[in-house]
Amino acid sequence: MIKLLSHLSYVAITSPDVEASVEFYKNQVGLVEVDRIDGAVYLRCWGDYYAYSVVVVPGDEPALDTMAWRTSSAEALDEAARRIEAAGVAGEWLDDVPHIGRAYRFTGPWGHSMTLHWDVTRHHATDANALAGESASIYPDRPSRRSKVAGAPRQLDHVTIACSDVDAFAAWYNDVLGFRIMARTVLDEAPISVFSVLTTNEKSHDLGVVLDGSSRAGRINHYAFWVDTREELLIAADVLGENGYPIEYGPSIHGIGEQNFLYYREPSSLRIELNTGGYRNYVPDWEPNTWRPSQGSNNFYRNSTMPMSMTESFPPADGPSATEEGVPDEIKDALLNPYAKHGQG
Repeated sequence: MIKLLSHLSYVAITSPDVEASVEFYKNQVGLVEVDRIDGAVYLRCWGDYYAYSVVVVPGDEPALDTMAWRTSSAEALDEAARRIEAAGVAGEWLDDVPHIGRAYRFTGPWGHSMTLHWDVTRHHATDANALAGESASIYPDRPSRRSKVAGAPRQLDHVTIACSDVDAFAAWYNDVLGFRIMARTVLDEAPISVFSVLTTNEKSHDLGVVLDGSSRAGRINHYAFWVDTREELLIAADVLGENGYPIEYGPSIHGIGEQNFLYYREPSSLRIELNTGGYRNYVPDWEPNTWRPSQGSNNFYRNSTMPMSMTESFPPADGPSATEEGVPDEIKDALLNPYAKHGQG
């Protein structure tokens, strides 16, 4: 199969208070507002090569509106659409996606909207058309000058969704669109797959999947930005805390992917992750390893317990959260505090 997808290009999320979310992204995260169309606000990181990477859309609750990938060519876009429809999923062609144009949007088997496109509008900041104080960088390869907000991310990194069958989700997106499956996590106490990571390129992942035991389809657990260094990640954590935005989890290091991480919430309650570090994997026939939580799949240092709040996905479930519904207490405990039974708690 030809390489269909190149990389994650943007995420669109819904917020019940668009202005509160946008002000947070601009003043606390360091994104730049680039456009407003039909109530949606388009934002970009200082290092994004395209016009935008985050879209905030009006909605009754925090949720994923769509996640978008750029294809490897115009021909790959047509081939991807053909493969999706051959797999029994009907999508639609869009001709007027802002700053992109022609795109193919579909809803996958577990209810998640995905938008595929080839055409883009490239961003080139200049002193003459500066946006919100943004101007051209002294480095020719940078699309704009580094943000003045401490710890501002360079670019969008990945999105992690929630679904009822982690392994089946990974297999479908691997078979149909060519996502590489990089790793998975299975509980120590039972053969339950709770996490998997996939990628379209050499990164450890640009699409993650967590187990969702709720009855609500199409949910998102978080999406992530990238900073260049661990020091910037720590500065971002410091700035958020100083400004009254608590850190939900971290800073620490994931075992899977080996990235430094921290998690926090935007005003809508949607979870955001900040990443740096990690490895690059160029092996075309990579065989994914199966991790156990006791090996530090989520926390490489194996010295802290993941807070229960991290099991929440968006929009809120109709019933209990992913790890609560239909999962025995001992299994839930194993996921949240996997080290206690293995001499590390």
